[in-house]
Amino acid sequence: MNTTKIYTVLFLLSLSFVSCKKNFLDRTPGISLDEDKVFSDPVQAARFADNAYNYQINDYARFNDHRGATAQASDEAVSGNSESSVTTLNRGLYHDHSNTASLNDMRDVWARQYAGIAITNKMLEKISGVPVATIFPAARIEGEMRFLRAFFYFELIKRFGGVPLIVKSYGVNEDINIPRNSYEECVSFILSDLEKASTLLLSDAENGDSNYGRATKGAALALKGRVLLYAASPLNNPSNDKSKWKAAADAAVQVMSLGQYALQNTYDDLLNVPKSTEYIMIKIRGPRAIDGIFADFAMSPGSGGQQGQMDPTENHVRMYEMQATGKSIDDPTSGYNPQKPYTGRDPRFYANILYNGAPWQGKTIDTWAEYNADGSLKANGKDFNPNNIIYTATRYYCRKYWPEVYNRLGGTSGTTLLNYVYFRYAEVLLNYAEAQNEYLDAPDASVYDAINKIRQRPAVNMPVLPAGLNKNQMREAIRHERAIELAFEDHRWYDIMRWKNGPDIIAKPMYGMNVVRNANGTFTYTPVVLGNAFQKVYLDYMHRYPIPKNEIYKSKGVLVQNPGW
Repeated sequence: MNTTKIYTVLFLLSLSFVSCKKNFLDRTPGISLDEDKVFSDPVQAARFADNAYNYQINDYARFNDHRGATAQASDEAVSGNSESSVTTLNRGLYHDHSNTASLNDMRDVWARQYAGIAITNKMLEKISGVPVATIFPAARIEGEMRFLRAFFYFELIKRFGGVPLIVKSYGVNEDINIPRNSYEECVSFILSDLEKASTLLLSDAENGDSNYGRATKGAALALKGRVLLYAASPLNNPSNDKSKWKAAADAAVQVMSLGQYALQNTYDDLLNVPKSTEYIMIKIRGPRAIDGIFADFAMSPGSGGQQGQMDPTENHVRMYEMQATGKSIDDPTSGYNPQKPYTGRDPRFYANILYNGAPWQGKTIDTWAEYNADGSLKANGKDFNPNNIIYTATRYYCRKYWPEVYNRLGGTSGTTLLNYVYFRYAEVLLNYAEAQNEYLDAPDASVYDAINKIRQRPAVNMPVLPAGLNKNQMREAIRHERAIELAFEDHRWYDIMRWKNGPDIIAKPMYGMNVVRNANGTFTYTPVVLGNAFQKVYLDYMHRYPIPKNEIYKSKGVLVQNPGW
């Protein structure tokens, strides 16, 4: 655990802080102070506490900097770029890459979360000695530190399983090679922090606009529900102890009973509004420039983007039902026409996916190719080029990551929002439905109600689930609904891990759509298996990440690697 030691040394030698402006996360470089001066000054102590928020997971694109997301690790998408760090992930060779910054969901997350934990531990130890002042609301700050520490540990255990519990700050010369705690011990510690945090934190209304983005009582309860859902899932509950499912369902009810949150009427702008009745907690940041995640990741090169690497798969696209019938497109009675594949689908399809012929930025998305009689390329659409790997590999782009105003070619290259959502109310409903269904022998009305509320969001208006589903059928319906409703929001990959069904989902062939423009201007659509570079490996031991090798080496045998790695 030398990672923690490094950050401890940094905090002891030079504690750098930032000034508080209108928003508590609007920060500019400040000054360096020693520890005694920091915690004897309520202003500096408050800034120290605020700095812990900077160590949260804060974006969808983490693998290989801004060029890869968990969506690309799952069945949701592939990367149009076949560079080695992406193909290494596809081949399941996480361990070989975990010592570089390329796979940041592993090595970087390990270091980042323990750095945040070090700050929260120090603040909790020093909080009673900070002079009383309005600028330093001690009860709320203690609640925030406990919430953040719990969140940091959850992000670790959902990836790695049990991890070392560092519960105090350490001196420079202290031995901090600490063995891993069990998953159950970590969950108990997280829940104890959240129990205390939920009594100290304010409601959304009490927090006020100036503190928007801080942890609240609702956020603490939402995290509690997610922690318990993961703890009840097959990966962490091999005996299927139903009491764990009951605890997860009850935790979701606590959030629902607050009466503070409601589904947003619209769906297509869920990640692009400053505030929402659905948001329980989001990452607060200013509007984003067009570069970075947009231009080099989500945008079509035909619209001024550089890479177009976020390419939804046909595997994911096929999951969207027909709106009129609520049936899978694989059902011959659904009304699906394979040569009009994008007509009449679940409205969330149009909010999440850009496809050939989709209206976009005053034009259409063109991912077709036209061929001569001898098979040579005659022409191609502006958003696809079969001879250039920077264009989509699947003929799809991710609308959810590409707000429509982002268009360099159209002269609207300004800034807008793409919120990283920590918790939103739809997830709470989905968590409840899953936990309650697993707890019961057969789904009750409350399970149907939670799912149907999401399906009948005004802008979605999908048919309700059919009556009479048994427990297994409802399980599949709930998992399907999670895949659609939470698409590309950093859930699918970890859901697959906790369900232990990666070999059945990730290790299956990944498909794209071949779109051919015919001489008469019509299109022929044919699903095709993608090339080997886009196929993925998922074996039974991959339900947890490997602990980064450098951490194993530094621990001198104290840290034990996860099985299979």
